[in-house]
Amino acid sequence: MAKPKRRYVCQACGSVTHRWQGQCADCAEWNTLVEEAAETVFSAKHDLSGGGRRIEFVPLDAKVPLPVRRKTGLAEFDRALGGGLVPGSAVLMGGDPGIGKSTLLLQTAAQIARSGGSVVYISGEEAAGQVRLRAERLGMADAPIKLASATSVRDILTTLGDMDAADLLVIDSIQTMHSDQIEGAPGTVSQVRGCALELIRFAKSSGTALVLVGHVTKDGNIAGPRVLEHMVDVVMSFEGERSHQFRVLRALKNRFGAVDEIGVFAMEGHGLAEVSNPSSLFLSGRDEPLAGSAVFPALEGTRPVLVEIQALIVRLQSGATPRRAVVGWDNGRLAMLLAVLEARCGLNFSTAEVYLNVAGGYRLTDPAADLAVAAALVSALADRPLPSRSVWFGEVSLAGEIRPVSHAGIRLKEAAKLGFAKASGPRDAVDKVNPEAGMDYQGLTGLLNLVDRIVANP
Repeated sequence: MAKPKRRYVCQACGSVTHRWQGQCADCAEWNTLVEEAAETVFSAKHDLSGGGRRIEFVPLDAKVPLPVRRKTGLAEFDRALGGGLVPGSAVLMGGDPGIGKSTLLLQTAAQIARSGGSVVYISGEEAAGQVRLRAERLGMADAPIKLASATSVRDILTTLGDMDAADLLVIDSIQTMHSDQIEGAPGTVSQVRGCALELIRFAKSSGTALVLVGHVTKDGNIAGPRVLEHMVDVVMSFEGERSHQFRVLRALKNRFGAVDEIGVFAMEGHGLAEVSNPSSLFLSGRDEPLAGSAVFPALEGTRPVLVEIQALIVRLQSGATPRRAVVGWDNGRLAMLLAVLEARCGLNFSTAEVYLNVAGGYRLTDPAADLAVAAALVSALADRPLPSRSVWFGEVSLAGEIRPVSHAGIRLKEAAKLGFAKASGPRDAVDKVNPEAGMDYQGLTGLLNLVDRIVANP
């Protein structure tokens, strides 16, 4: 019998090699290759074309009842999910340590349990007493949740098989689970993949909504093999700075809804509180305008959020190397915008340090933020405040043109609702202004119009 070949699996990216080496050739991480049991000759040559049971095919228009979403009791969580939890679905939630993943899921479990649903909460990282202590602090100790502390998938599935199917099953976290049929310590690629497969298979067959908590790497990506993200139906990211109050829940993948909706929470003493008006978190609330500050109506899915963009320009002595520092926006896009302002508008940023910050710890990915950033930079360079109670939005091209953006009407409606009387953006958005709102809208065709408005007019 031929000797089976050895195989080594990278614990960071899941790549396979047949010899050990200090550095993974695919992801360049060091000391991540771990030997795993190789396939035997029998398993490699075993024929699977017979011996199984026949499966039944169902047409797309079959007259069968479709699964009904279950509300979690938290409107912001439902918004990010696309309307609620789908029975039999698998949700993977990642986030930085201490960001509030367990708190959010415990609150969700308590809400569903109090509304009459059956909830099972399995903690692999904490003892049952520690989870109960947190529930008591959050005022949820009376919720009828079936709580247990376990890490063996065999024990968990055996116990759940003897019970009625639960409406929600929470596993905190998947990296702590292990299967006695797979070699390797908990958290390895094979264990995470195998345990998740068994739990997802149980959820699909029983109709239980499954939520898996996943660890993240230092880069913020969900740890473990990327195949785990392909196996689940929904991948969610719980984001936010621990030094700030707010938390943002966004879907990175959603088979049952859109991936551009977000839920906003605020961390308070009694747990996570829903924020129905997130703009109040990201605006300073000051009355007097300051140089280098612009308000941008961002759009997350169908929800507009007004955020404040702050810029600071510091002149340096000749010969010094200027610094560029960005918080909450893309570094490369700032460099491009500075180049456009210099090439198309004649402004000089080469001898100045540029600092850009999105207030409140919010992270912007919307390209419509270009005009607001440009307005903040020009205002800081000229040391002239922008008009009071004004918003700015529009995408800037390399030619210095202001390009149209999506959902201009929704952005303007939210700004008018919060008391903003002036707006500047693409010229084609003039017809999106509601005449009853009383907003003064100025359409811009290029950055030169912006510079003239800020610099030339005091």
